[in-house]
Amino acid sequence: MRILGYAVGAPAREREDQVAVEEPLQIRVAAWGERDRVELTVTMRTPGHDFELVAGFLVGEGIVRTAEQIATMRYCAGTDEEGTQTFNVVDVTLAAGMPPLPPSAARRVTTTSACGICGTPSIDQVRRAAPPTHRDSARLRLAVGVLLRLPEQLRAGQALFARTGGVHAAGVFTAHGDALVVREDVGRHNAVDKVVGRSLLDGTLPLSDAVLQVSGRASFELVQKAWLAGIPVLAAVGAPSSLAVELAREAGITLVAFSRGDRFNVYTHPERVEP
Repeated sequence: MRILGYAVGAPAREREDQVAVEEPLQIRVAAWGERDRVELTVTMRTPGHDFELVAGFLVGEGIVRTAEQIATMRYCAGTDEEGTQTFNVVDVTLAAGMPPLPPSAARRVTTTSACGICGTPSIDQVRRAAPPTHRDSARLRLAVGVLLRLPEQLRAGQALFARTGGVHAAGVFTAHGDALVVREDVGRHNAVDKVVGRSLLDGTLPLSDAVLQVSGRASFELVQKAWLAGIPVLAAVGAPSSLAVELAREAGITLVAFSRGDRFNVYTHPERVEP
């Protein structure tokens, strides 16, 4: 798009600029053989890897744990006011034998790009949906040097950020620092859902020997998503929240934050980090 740029001491200059795309995505879920669908949520996301996002969201809500529990995912065809085809609704059908979702599962608000658990009625509900803690994955060890390199390696996979400067990123890495999957989105929670969803569809969950590196801060909902995906280490470039620290301690997750340059802080379960 064309913009007008201003700088102190210089005349205004018209130039081309790229901005990150943000559009709503509605997720609707039905049990096998059921016609009625629960309108689970509407999330504001960057289009692309939508089925991964939906799969990861279902993991993060404790609805599914394996790809086999999802029978189908498809776009519900629709058009906007100008008659253009849209792909902003995904219909999910759960596999036979999966229980139907109660109407109460639907979130009552739109999940914005800045919000991950908006509409979740209770933190206790999140804890009930989570798997056992990660203390049995204490065998995982991470060298300090590996953790220090992860933000740079994540940035190397951020092609959209390089063009727009307007998206977050999340990446799943091995204990040696090799990237397994990296995704970008205007919402940091969506970026995490996309990498978790890709892992679900690839059959690699739980990610008990992996690290989740994120470009933003470490908030409660990101710890929640790591817990439900079986990821024992969450590292963030930004600050953690108090609730994120509390949940990580309870879940047995090693929480690393302020990972910048030549330093980082470990807030919980430091036994996995080796000098």
